[in-house]
Amino acid sequence: MNLASQGGDSSSNLLFVNFNQDCTSLAVGTKTGYKLFSLSSVDKLDQIYENDSEDICIVERLFSSSLVAVVSLSSPRKLKVCHFKKGTEICNYSYSNTILAVKLNRQRLIVCLEESLYIHNIRDMKVLHTIRDTPPNPHGLCALSVSNDNCYVAYPGSNQIGEVQIFDTVNLRAVTMIPAHDNPLAAMAFNPQGTKIATASEKGTVIRVFSVPDGQKLFEFRRGVKRCVQINSLAFNVDSAFLCSSSNTETVHIFKLENPKDKPQEEAHGWMDYFGQALKSSATYLPSQVSEMFNQGRAYATCRLPVSGLKNVCALATIQKLPRLVVASQDGFLYIYNLDPADGGECTLLKQHRLDGKQESGPLSDTGPALAQEKSSPSSSGGVTYAATVRQPQQSTPENVPPESQPYEDVDQGAVGGSPEAAAIGQLRLDDDSEFPPMTHKND
Repeated sequence: MNLASQGGDSSSNLLFVNFNQDCTSLAVGTKTGYKLFSLSSVDKLDQIYENDSEDICIVERLFSSSLVAVVSLSSPRKLKVCHFKKGTEICNYSYSNTILAVKLNRQRLIVCLEESLYIHNIRDMKVLHTIRDTPPNPHGLCALSVSNDNCYVAYPGSNQIGEVQIFDTVNLRAVTMIPAHDNPLAAMAFNPQGTKIATASEKGTVIRVFSVPDGQKLFEFRRGVKRCVQINSLAFNVDSAFLCSSSNTETVHIFKLENPKDKPQEEAHGWMDYFGQALKSSATYLPSQVSEMFNQGRAYATCRLPVSGLKNVCALATIQKLPRLVVASQDGFLYIYNLDPADGGECTLLKQHRLDGKQESGPLSDTGPALAQEKSSPSSSGGVTYAATVRQPQQSTPENVPPESQPYEDVDQGAVGGSPEAAAIGQLRLDDDSEFPPMTHKND
């Protein structure tokens, strides 16, 4: 979650916050550096590492390894790949425009610019492929599957409607285009196995789940009908049984992914229940928009955040062998809720931790806003985008514009940098999370 477009909360120095690929740690970028926290306990937020340097607006960790990719607000076109345990820089790349997002898995590193994506081989950091001339994507919306078997990247295929482009980052070919929504995309996420993708549009009322790579619609959930919202994040749990969604409202929704035939038959306990069942049975005779609404799933569980109107990112994690909902918010807090996978319902706030280094106080955390409902906050919609905030002057485009998607060739128009000894880097043990494999480090 990049907060640079909002300038962060006035009472916080946060610029970025995100969970790693398996939700075992949390990365926080601030105006004075970045921090990594372990999510191994509810009661205590253990700090793994702290770097006091420059204003870090993107920091992504590769699982539980020592590899991190960072981008600073003062150098928004430069990506640094570092070994944080050794305090060394592995390599760096500079791009033709602002870096809006970075995604990692054990095979690929994706750099998202406003109108292009760069696919790096994470074993030697060479650029393998460039997807150029993508529709304008000022928020850097993209998703990368963490699966080695289904290593796909997804990005918007249009800035007018909700098309999702799926690209195979191993075989370097386009896979499919999914017409997901009528409105432009606002959020999307792969499941851990890379076989499903969840999407939401800027309208924010409906969340859909599609199969990958064929693009068939599997589930459709209705977040609400009263108002349109800005969906901030989507996330599956480890076995893809649940999907959580957070927005700029105070409610986080958790949906259960089960087929209608797997759902227990609900008994009617009143005339409203009988009326609802009668409507469902006659839905085939109703207009398509009405029948679709009856077939949409509702939230299996919900939680209520202390504040609304802020950007946030949610995840479904397993902490101390129990399922938990975790939400990192722009207000500088990490909220941890319980989740009852058997009965659902309202999730209870268990603990809240400060992320911005300020002194904590209070019953659930150390200065938590659990009762400060009146706290005002800027809306996440309608603000200046991060791309516009740090946009560099546009250079003239040559007449011989390369095709939309091509193997990386043109250095002058793309990523520049990397370690000069990159070709000599051997096979890396990327499955070893305890210590990132040794590499040839580039030191300035």
